[in-house]
Amino acid sequence: MSASTTIHPSAIVDEGAQLGDGCRVWHFVHISAGARIGERCSFGQNVFVGNDVLIGHNVKIQNNVSVYDAVTLEDDVFCGPSLVFTNVYNPRSAIARKDEYRRTRVKQGATLGANATIVCGTTIGRYAFIGAGAVVNRDVPDFALMVGVPARQIGWMSRFGERLELPLHSDQPLDAQCPHTGDRYRLQGGELQLLDVR
Repeated sequence: MSASTTIHPSAIVDEGAQLGDGCRVWHFVHISAGARIGERCSFGQNVFVGNDVLIGHNVKIQNNVSVYDAVTLEDDVFCGPSLVFTNVYNPRSAIARKDEYRRTRVKQGATLGANATIVCGTTIGRYAFIGAGAVVNRDVPDFALMVGVPARQIGWMSRFGERLELPLHSDQPLDAQCPHTGDRYRLQGGELQLLDVR
């Protein structure tokens, strides 16, 4: 473990866990032995990270989040306070289902809001934005803005986190620009693509 990584004395990092340079591990965190974690990640108070977990670079996990087995978080993902991941679709206390874990993948730059729930087996697209308290039970497109229970798409977000003035669907190519950065996007059908970065 790098000297540039800081670990609070109350935290437990099991032997074998891999943490990259510049990570910050705060009060009462538990990182399991099999976890693989990139550089510059932050783990807020009372975070748990399971064994079969892969976390990229610059991931921020706020207080009271448990990242269970079979979850992958790519670079630059933000997990809001008390976010919930699951890994068994139909749990029963009396029935062991550890061989039935469904994998969850959160792609680069996505934001998962406070108290949201990510049902296992889903993929969250690049730079998607999941609103606070939403329940995601199906795959989410890149750049999609999702809210509600169950989560439904209400718009599109830029990489910077600004809402874009676009409909959810367009039969003809339709362009928009991030009001903050000037990055250009194109909506075609129900998919949004980043055209160029300013």
